[in-house]
Amino acid sequence: MRYSDHADPVITLTAGPVNAYAEVLRGLGRTVLYDYDPAFQVFYEKVVDKAQQAMRLSNKPVILHGEPVLGLEAAAASLITPDDVVLNLASGVYGKGFGYWAKRYSPHLLEIEVPYNEAIDPQAVADMLKAHPEITVVSVCHHDTPSGTINPIDAIGALVSAHGAYLIVDAVSSFGGMKTHPEDCKADIYVTGPNKCLGAPPGLTMMGVSERAWAKMKANPLAPRASMLSIVDWEHAWSSDKPFPFTPSASEINGLDVALDLYLNEGPEAVWARHALTARAMRAGVTAMGLSIWAASDGIASPTTTAVRTPEGVDEKALRQATRARYGVVFS
Repeated sequence: MRYSDHADPVITLTAGPVNAYAEVLRGLGRTVLYDYDPAFQVFYEKVVDKAQQAMRLSNKPVILHGEPVLGLEAAAASLITPDDVVLNLASGVYGKGFGYWAKRYSPHLLEIEVPYNEAIDPQAVADMLKAHPEITVVSVCHHDTPSGTINPIDAIGALVSAHGAYLIVDAVSSFGGMKTHPEDCKADIYVTGPNKCLGAPPGLTMMGVSERAWAKMKANPLAPRASMLSIVDWEHAWSSDKPFPFTPSASEINGLDVALDLYLNEGPEAVWARHALTARAMRAGVTAMGLSIWAASDGIASPTTTAVRTPEGVDEKALRQATRARYGVVFS
């Protein structure tokens, strides 16, 4: 049987967006309330509380109304000043990409870059911090999705905290699929979203912000305000007695509410275990087929995305097109 390129695939096995849970899709169909309707304001605060519980934060998270790349750029624009010296840790496409944003807001950029099938060595970070005491901001991608590799952000975070620098963490495709929380890795800004491991559509950013990051952003005269990139404007938007900076994405909030319920009701530890088991089975199957995992070692292979090395002589684009056409299976 062949599937039309214009028909929906049978299953999507991409790095995201992922297939949304059926319950989440039903949630998206709830009534769209006016954002200043008291019922919506109370509901919005409850969703923020659920996100705080899921992220295990001691303060309220921020929800930005755009997919997580918006949140990552907003973090760079809001936290980094022209006087900051930024150390960017690049082990893949997204880690490298954050460095371009950092360079936009500060001319002082240092970088540790490793081959994209490897992970950042905390000792290399320690050595760089020692050699450059002027470093004030460090950025790292926890799980660089195209590479299917994990960086040791808890160890890196401890080093950055001891140095006194601010830490920005991209946890877009790791949060919800493995044990990771903003305060565990001492992140000052921790960016994630519902469209990867939480099984919801793209459209929102969930962000943990430390108290000292709030202070730094508020003191930054160049931090965006009255802008889609503003974080500061949304600090108190969770409170029913505070105005929204602009119209929130009501339907996406409906979907996030359901996604967080599913995550919390199953239990985070159970969700992480399910991801880990599936990843081990996938890697075993790939290896049994005679193929190779992209990650240089099993210890840094992600439990949320499995990257497979394309065999020599195989056109990966043609392979993906043929798999979709023949089986209705999409992978990236």
